[in-house]
Amino acid sequence: MCGIAGIVSHNPANIHLPVLKKMADAIAHRGPDGEGFWINDGHTVGFAHRRLAIIDLSMEAAQPMHFFHSDTDQHKRYTIIYNGEIYNYLEIREELFSKGYRFKNRCDTEVILAAYDCYKEACLQHFDGMFAFAIWDEKEQTLFMARDRFGEKPFFYWYDQHKGFFFASEMKALWAAGVEKRIDEQSLLYYLALGFTQFPNEKERTFYSNIKTIPPAHYIKWNIKTPDFKAVNYWDIDKSFQKDPGEKEALERFRSLFFTSVKRRLRSDVLVGTSLSGGLDSSSIVSVINNIISTADYKSFSAVFPGYEKDESAYINEVAVAFGLDDYKIAPMPEGFINDFDTLCYQHEEPFGSASVYTQYAVCRLAGQHQTKVLLDGQGADEILAGYSKYLHWYLQELISTGKFAAFSKARHALQKHNPFEWGYKNYVSAFTPSFTASLLEKRTYKKLKENNELTGDFIKEYNSVNKVYKPEVRQLNDILYFDTMAMGLEELLRVADRNAMAHGIEMRLPFLSHELVEFIFSLPSKYKIHGGYTKWILRESVKYIIPSSIVWRKDKVGFEPPQKMWMSHPLLAEKIHEAKKHLSAAGILKKEVADAGNRPTDAYDRKNYDWRYLVAANLLKKHRV
Repeated sequence: MCGIAGIVSHNPANIHLPVLKKMADAIAHRGPDGEGFWINDGHTVGFAHRRLAIIDLSMEAAQPMHFFHSDTDQHKRYTIIYNGEIYNYLEIREELFSKGYRFKNRCDTEVILAAYDCYKEACLQHFDGMFAFAIWDEKEQTLFMARDRFGEKPFFYWYDQHKGFFFASEMKALWAAGVEKRIDEQSLLYYLALGFTQFPNEKERTFYSNIKTIPPAHYIKWNIKTPDFKAVNYWDIDKSFQKDPGEKEALERFRSLFFTSVKRRLRSDVLVGTSLSGGLDSSSIVSVINNIISTADYKSFSAVFPGYEKDESAYINEVAVAFGLDDYKIAPMPEGFINDFDTLCYQHEEPFGSASVYTQYAVCRLAGQHQTKVLLDGQGADEILAGYSKYLHWYLQELISTGKFAAFSKARHALQKHNPFEWGYKNYVSAFTPSFTASLLEKRTYKKLKENNELTGDFIKEYNSVNKVYKPEVRQLNDILYFDTMAMGLEELLRVADRNAMAHGIEMRLPFLSHELVEFIFSLPSKYKIHGGYTKWILRESVKYIIPSSIVWRKDKVGFEPPQKMWMSHPLLAEKIHEAKKHLSAAGILKKEVADAGNRPTDAYDRKNYDWRYLVAANLLKKHRV
């Protein structure tokens, strides 16, 4: 887990070590354990690396790393800089060893290089992990860049045909190299009005119009002698294929894949811990860890909010006691949030959705203070296993659309008993016309865009293009799960997790995002995800004997949710919101009378979210627009 940066240019005058040093310094928090630089003999490629040492702490594993075909070969054909972890590197290493490859260290970086030499682009199909890397092939004069399947690790780039190709783990490294900060006004509009931070139909877009990202599950192989390059999709989920193996086999296969995923993600030469919210996902990970290793030297980290109705302390304590965990807790307060807000925005670079981001940030800082450099976390489980209450509607819609009316009636009754949900039949007619569903979503998006009458008409008119939003055709549960996992939703959470963790030199690992596990879950009929009135049914059934039953059969879902409504009424934060509105008004984005009106009550959900977006957007704009 590290920070990477680089420059590729036909003009040797554009490759400067001092510039590479500035880029590395800007992302030093991602790799506090060392730095490395390399410029090729032709002076057309320059790499910079900040190291967070996790596996093989020796200098033999330092980067940039070169690949030699044999002990006598001194020709450095391949050079890599890499951010991430390949969890199955030991298995791949053994396979490559049988093919004649030899290794000089114990890290996964050298395994990537050997795998690329052996399989070329197809090496990506072998990796179970999170990664963003760049490999320079001196012989072919090609730059191979790739990003993991779900987008756990970031990769940003800026290209100018005269100055060259600049890339980095975070955009602040590009800015340090002199790339202009240019806000994408349309992205700003959709964030302020709708809370969107992504364009699912244009996955390469960022919040800055001149900076792009390699989409998840894509690679770029670029021969720098040619001016053109494009991202190629190397993996996807087949959401249409479903096969029912039977309950017994499904549970056995799920347990096997889940246990394997957790076990691989425990591979480390430094202390490993976990974030513990008291919910099903994090508790399941803890229970599996307890079955694999001793918890004597194992720490968990939690956020609590004493006196708040959604405080998870009781559940957290129950899990900690059940497994003998050394649990460390932090109670984030509004004063701390206010003090850290500017730093939080600086680390994230792009807008984020709520104060829960700060809660995770505080938990990662706590882990760092206790010398724990790796955290396992439960993110991704809700999207792949239908954990959110909104999925209940889509499940019932699927039953109607497939003519399973008796099953619909039974499922509806069970869900009504076990879940807080607004029940009715009127929306299920859309199950028969998925195109109508897509059209309805588009109309609702446009209506919502217009509902915020605090934005200036000129700003909306100039940058609105509703056709750029999303038009998912949803007929079955897998359709909406796929959309949230692969198109819009999960990637934002992963971006947030990466920034929160790396801000404190922490590596966050996500066992639910093993691609083999995800593929298997998507191949199962919906009844294994929502069944008997419960979401995440197959996970609950798989761990019901190894975690407290009060956790297994929890009906509510909270996570690290802070009292944001109360925080936003804090006088100091209210003043920040007022200043943010004045700033947005001066920029011609918000109506003047809105800024002049001062602060408003934050009781309404939409009011609270609008004010939050104004707060975040104004902070990002201060150095970029006005």
